[in-house]
Amino acid sequence: MNEICSHIKAKGKPEETTLHQHLMDVSLAVEKIADALNFDVDIARCGAVLHDIGKTSSVFQARLNSKTIPKTPFRHEIASCFFLSAFPENMHSQLIEMVIGHHKSILHDAKEKGILDLEEVRGDTFNLHIKDWNNWKDDAIEILNALGIEVDDISEQQAEENFDKVYDYCDEIVQERGFSEWRGLLMAADHFASALSENTEEYLERTFQAPNLKFYNRQHQLYPLSEKDSISDKKHTMVVACTGAGKTDYLFRRCKGRVFYTLPFQASINAMYKRVKNDLKANNPNLDIRLLHASSNIVLEGKTKEEKIIQGHVGAAVKVLTPHQIAAIAFGTNGYEAMLLDIKGCDVILDEIHTNITRAIVLKIIQVLNYLDCKIHIGTATMPSILYNRIIDILGKENVLEVKLDDKELTAFNRHTIHKLNDWNHTIEIISTAVYEDKKLLIVCNRIQHAQEQYKKLSNLYPEIPILLIHSRFKKGDRDEKEQLLLGLNEDGKANGNFNTSNKACIVVSTQVVEVSLDISFDLMITEAAPLDSLIQRFGRVNRKRDADTVGKFKPIYILAPPEDEKEALPYDLEIINRSYATLPNNEVLQENELQAKIDHVFTEIDFMKIEQHSVFKEDGRWTIDKLTHNSKAILLDLLDIDSVNCICEADEDAYREGNTETRSKLTVSTRYYIAKNLNQLTKCGIEPFVLPDAAYSSEFGLDVSKAKPEFYDSQYSFL
Repeated sequence: MNEICSHIKAKGKPEETTLHQHLMDVSLAVEKIADALNFDVDIARCGAVLHDIGKTSSVFQARLNSKTIPKTPFRHEIASCFFLSAFPENMHSQLIEMVIGHHKSILHDAKEKGILDLEEVRGDTFNLHIKDWNNWKDDAIEILNALGIEVDDISEQQAEENFDKVYDYCDEIVQERGFSEWRGLLMAADHFASALSENTEEYLERTFQAPNLKFYNRQHQLYPLSEKDSISDKKHTMVVACTGAGKTDYLFRRCKGRVFYTLPFQASINAMYKRVKNDLKANNPNLDIRLLHASSNIVLEGKTKEEKIIQGHVGAAVKVLTPHQIAAIAFGTNGYEAMLLDIKGCDVILDEIHTNITRAIVLKIIQVLNYLDCKIHIGTATMPSILYNRIIDILGKENVLEVKLDDKELTAFNRHTIHKLNDWNHTIEIISTAVYEDKKLLIVCNRIQHAQEQYKKLSNLYPEIPILLIHSRFKKGDRDEKEQLLLGLNEDGKANGNFNTSNKACIVVSTQVVEVSLDISFDLMITEAAPLDSLIQRFGRVNRKRDADTVGKFKPIYILAPPEDEKEALPYDLEIINRSYATLPNNEVLQENELQAKIDHVFTEIDFMKIEQHSVFKEDGRWTIDKLTHNSKAILLDLLDIDSVNCICEADEDAYREGNTETRSKLTVSTRYYIAKNLNQLTKCGIEPFVLPDAAYSSEFGLDVSKAKPEFYDSQYSFL
């Protein structure tokens, strides 16, 4: 095929995709998405063709690979709108919503580049974007004609009239409250095509397919949920059962359409993604299963920060993600409309997501999913009754299939003896005995620094014993390798004798990342005191394997006493830790049928008002966000206690710039915004990661936050 206007690029180096190719790719994507989601396909395709046509501007092309950032903002979506009159007038409102805000809020944009932010220089804005009109409009018209939009000419006066029409429409629509589905449609298609480029058409064939989930109909008498009936006319599901009772299988059995599987930790979503791919591959050849990382793209402008959710490809059969992406809908974060469209009406599994995030956010997520007509399936071993009852109220008891284990079934899951220790000194003999007896030992710390310290100490004490450190501050590539080692499985899911599947002494030192849905079974655990729901999840990684040799046997859990200082208790509340520690037995078997009462003793209230204040979706179903805008404040960074910002090491900068999506992903390290905010940040490159000093990272220990500071940058890179 002959390339139309091959000198006009949509992207800079290294991709340098031509504009014609990009518009074709986005058109293919938007047609498939629009058809699947019941949009008018003709309007959708016109919006795709129009959305980036302004990139033909000589101003844009000159700036595309420029290393300097001009003071005057040029927005290609504004230039695109000069061609609005080339399309039927009855489409104009939808086209404007698709085009003008597909990157920026039209008002109060983080970088003040929205069309209405430029009100004081409205005339200057038009003059900048119309510059050299007669030199570049012919390229735009040639591309439009090649894509099926018949247009002979557009004069400068017509362009200005189109600009005024778009501006006036925005000035009026921004006074409405709510979201624009058309904006979300274009965002979804643009992201899909931009990520896949020439592979767009191939991947589109795999989208919007419901998975075949018959694999999860398997039954086993040691897994009581596998023998419970999952067929019901009730829309939603609430399953309360011990870890290891078969919740994952049961929740999948309740699903009928595309599935969003939500877990609270990055490590747990990595493991679940691999598990689901392995489970479903036999009955689902070429199934599109996606992993959505917890991290976001943080854009800085002075002291202003804007968070853009990385939403992954629209239309996947199964998506495994953290609550971060779903919460973005309720808080109106950049890209929320695309996530909203993708998840609307789907089956959503919420697996222990109340663990380690604000419980009020859980309620807000459920409210917005219910509004979007999702079928919500909740699994928990540790939910406080106050939260459980509030969820039932939101969904309506008549709409929820409630499933619980009875006392006899719960008692069959008694498997741990609890022992309380005063401090780390009391663990020395325990660890030594475990090593001597060839036991698999899991040590869980609440903070990464504590885990790193314990790992260093134990590595020195036991240099001949396999010891693994795992936490959330590793490069994705390194973390994937460590998680594979931890699970003790090869790529085909077969045991390889590492750690979890080892028959010899080994030690894993970890943080909370092991708490949820990691299918590992160790012989004993030493853990720092934490909130009771988190502790119960941790306990589920010991004596988890259920067979004739393990059922009815007990293995030890050793819990260190809570710290005295509130700062030392972080990231948890010291009062909650103290109540949790006090309610647990000492030197006794932990009774599973008593856990609910203990959880309710610890968690007695939910502070919902703070979340309601910041949410753009209110409890009564109202949307309070201005249309065609998004919340430029990265509020989720303040409200969610999860990883948020992507970083790379300074030595990896060239590899990141030149790499594809997969390569870039493996080089990234997730951390909190406050740690990275003073570091350099790549621009116009991928998800614009912050750049860590090489001295702050090693593949063995992960990120050392004490060295994640500008003064630790390697001076050699400044001369390269």
